[in-house]
Amino acid sequence: MSDETNGPSFDFLHREYSRRDVLKGATVAGAALGVGPLLAACGGAGTSASPSASVAASPKMGGVLRAGITGGSSSDTYDALNAVTQTDWARIMQVYQPLFEFDQNANSIPCLAEEMTPNADATVWTIRLRAGVTWHDGKPLTPEDVMYTFRRILDPKNPLPGALIIAPVDKANMKKIDAQTLQVGCTSPFSNFPEAVTTIGYVLIVPDGYDPKAPPNGTGPFMADTFTPGQQTTLKRFPNYWQSEQPYLDKVVITNYPDETAQTNALASGQVDVVNTLSTDILSALTSQGKKTLISPGGGWTPFTMRVDIPPFDDVRVRQAMRLIVDRQQMLELVFAGNGSIGNDVFSIWDPDYNTQLPQRTQDIEQAKSLLKAAGQEGLTVELRTADVAQGVVKASQVFAQQAKAAGVTVNLVKTPVGDYYGTSYLKYPFAMDYWWYTFYLPQAAETIIPGAVYNETHWNDPRTNSLYEQALATVDAAKRTEIVHELQKIDYDEGGYIIPYFPPVIDGYAPNVNGLVLSKVGSPLNQYAFKNLWLS
Repeated sequence: MSDETNGPSFDFLHREYSRRDVLKGATVAGAALGVGPLLAACGGAGTSASPSASVAASPKMGGVLRAGITGGSSSDTYDALNAVTQTDWARIMQVYQPLFEFDQNANSIPCLAEEMTPNADATVWTIRLRAGVTWHDGKPLTPEDVMYTFRRILDPKNPLPGALIIAPVDKANMKKIDAQTLQVGCTSPFSNFPEAVTTIGYVLIVPDGYDPKAPPNGTGPFMADTFTPGQQTTLKRFPNYWQSEQPYLDKVVITNYPDETAQTNALASGQVDVVNTLSTDILSALTSQGKKTLISPGGGWTPFTMRVDIPPFDDVRVRQAMRLIVDRQQMLELVFAGNGSIGNDVFSIWDPDYNTQLPQRTQDIEQAKSLLKAAGQEGLTVELRTADVAQGVVKASQVFAQQAKAAGVTVNLVKTPVGDYYGTSYLKYPFAMDYWWYTFYLPQAAETIIPGAVYNETHWNDPRTNSLYEQALATVDAAKRTEIVHELQKIDYDEGGYIIPYFPPVIDGYAPNVNGLVLSKVGSPLNQYAFKNLWLS
């Protein structure tokens, strides 16, 4: 590798892949992507660099953490229940919290709630809140706050992104039992209620009477200070946070950067302390600058999205052909040097109900050609919309375009600025890419493939899916619910509008004096932006 490509200012991300690169595949992936000594020592998929050795030391109080985050725009928001961009999540998750949250192994654990207990048929749930939690304005967390949150999400005049996730909740049938307890009735059995409220970001608890235009007021470890959409957010330590001694930091400064090149230059030059969603391209350059990286086996996903309601993707044969075009292992090698996990066009890889018995789909160019011919789409030309929405997305689109040539498919790439990508045309693209963090299968289905889903980017509307989804929510018996979920996933696998070639690793970069970062399977950067756990030495 020349000195020119070894420095952090080289724009690795927008390098175009030649057909020669793709045809070489895994054999030269390390050389093609500039994999440094760190990755060579890491091994195969799902491995990771070691977290900071000082994690085991006693945390030190004080200091300012400067985070360089990509994916923001001038439309960034502080609305706790309506976030869209990476910088939205990074900001809001410091201030607001859910009833249940993910641990680093993608298990659901209590947060603001201590427990959620159903009746025999899961039509009534009793929620006991954690004692001693206060809002930033000093008021205690109450059952009224939770009930207001559910009502606001489910407002029929303005349903929010979490509405389908908690759709069975009967907003007219909730009541306070005591200062820490409420009872929530449901219009139908809601067997996975705790999993649903674990979903990152969409069911954060807000105070009774919450106004998103008012100064933010949460229960989280940091309080809002200043906010300039698309540019910078500052937050200060909440001294009365309910988790003893946390947070360790006095202040967090979140700065938006337009792309990976800009943010990694900022890390290399000491302008920021942590950066999110890196590609493997930049690792060697960062480590040569004395910076550290953490590679987690994330469960997030960066799908290719095909709109099933318009040509050519309204023909299932075309969708099947596009899936068969992908050489998944080769793509994973070229984009992430083999780190991450191979996908099989079904989301929610860590869900206990994820169906590992579905045959692993592999590249089959001849079958893809045959399907396209049968659909009258020989020589198909499509436009693929892509953007720097997450690590590896642009590179994956480039690799797909090259792989598609073998099947006679021409893929014209249209790269869009992130701020425009999530604008008024979002969810309208016939063929595009996107980025999701991990969540359980049924809540994810509610966000993406159920009619009325806020982010139904494939425009999926299938009567069998709709019926099975309702059956799954109503099935209390876990084994029987698993069978239903497997039926849903079989439909996704056979006919759906997603191509999920892999589950990307989560690659974070950080300065040597940053402590507290650990491996996480959830797929969100920087341990779900849990800045409360970080400290500076």
